[in-house]
Amino acid sequence: MAEENKQQRERKPFRKPREQKEFDDVVVSINRVSKTVKGGRRMRFAALVVVGDHKGRIGFGMGKAAEVPDAIKKANEAATKNVFRVQLVENNRTVPSDAIGKKGSTSVVLKPAAPGTGVIAGGAVRSILELAGVSDVLSKVIGSRTSVNVVYATLDALQSMRTVEDVAKLRDKKISEIR
Repeated sequence: MAEENKQQRERKPFRKPREQKEFDDVVVSINRVSKTVKGGRRMRFAALVVVGDHKGRIGFGMGKAAEVPDAIKKANEAATKNVFRVQLVENNRTVPSDAIGKKGSTSVVLKPAAPGTGVIAGGAVRSILELAGVSDVLSKVIGSRTSVNVVYATLDALQSMRTVEDVAKLRDKKISEIR
């Protein structure tokens, strides 16, 4: 009887295990936007969020709400719905080839880099590439540096990339014939 009471006292309270997130997220920008109505200006917030798993899957989303946390939550939900796989080479170390992505007057240039170079990028481009799992890449933003357009252009560049294997398959050739 005494032993039973001792076991009951030693039992730890039940706690829910923390759920592991599938994606990490980064808030790229938060803008205050306003709409002019009859009584004045109505302020809202627009959030831009990028999500990724550091293994080649990445997505982004935008959300608007009256409060910042609500806008971030909406953007995060939109980002997880828009996830796609990025073509990476050498154990997800770098991008397969040079690529230029465009959106509006923004252009983003991505180039593969030697091992140990790191992610040479700034702002929105850096957060996208790090969340995708790229560890060595060179980048340059040309034209407008509006964060929304930079994100679109970077994702356009990443989606346009093809590995040597993909190109060989498309052309019905061997990899040795292409290189």
